Amino acid sequence: MDELRARIETAFADRTKLADPAYVAAVEETVALLDRGAVRVATPPETDDGEWTVNAWVKQAVLLYFGVRKMEVHEVGPLAFHDKIPVKHGLAEAGVRVVPPGTVRYGAFLERGAIVMPGYVNIGAYVGAGSMVDTWATVGSCAQIGRDVHLAGGVGIGGVLEPPGARPVIVEDGAFIGSRVVIVEGVRVGRGAVVGAGVVLTATTAILDVRGPAVVERRGSIPPRAIVIPGVRTKRFPAGEFQIPCALIVGERSASTDQKVSLNAALRDFDVPV
Repeated sequence: MDELRARIETAFADRTKLADPAYVAAVEETVALLDRGAVRVATPPETDDGEWTVNAWVKQAVLLYFGVRKMEVHEVGPLAFHDKIPVKHGLAEAGVRVVPPGTVRYGAFLERGAIVMPGYVNIGAYVGAGSMVDTWATVGSCAQIGRDVHLAGGVGIGGVLEPPGARPVIVEDGAFIGSRVVIVEGVRVGRGAVVGAGVVLTATTAILDVRGPAVVERRGSIPPRAIVIPGVRTKRFPAGEFQIPCALIVGERSASTDQKVSLNAALRDFDVPV
């Protein structure tokens, strides 16, 4: 693995190295390892409050892969595609369900028991066991989706390929992401969190914790088991005062071994739109 990483980093710094078949083979091998789940773009921490480790060299390999691949025609029954990267194969052997016309691109990995409705999972992404990518939901390049996560209809999980060292979007185990939620720019959603329909989370979105007597403002991450809904707040501009979107943490999902009961209670108690 050290030799593979060294070749990737060298080729990324000097693209002329890709004239050497050994460097091209290193790129292809790294993406093949991604496809099998043997390497990941980001490594999860051992504790909830730990930091994910971004494996920049793996993202570099994905970027190089686009450079070494040629455009090809791929035909699946009556459907035809013209692209550099084929769709993922071996779904039955992997124990993964993909419902037509759902698409998983080669170089993405889905653990056994994952389900993709007519949605999309891009190269470099990781989807954990028991998770569902619901209808028209998108899992962008290199996004990391934990186990038992539900991405509801139309959810947009953004891809983060560049710069290679940037954290991808991360949705941790047991989270529920409501319909039409957009999560981009490396935002991290903690374990068991509930994000209500229509919330937009970017790196600069104000996330306001309003559970206590005073507002606590944060950006870039949702804490574990937090319950989040869309909100607005007033901001003054030269032309006057206007309402800008934010996210509100209004409660906390109860810790329970029965996740479905806990989720249903959270949605009901806090009137969270899904």
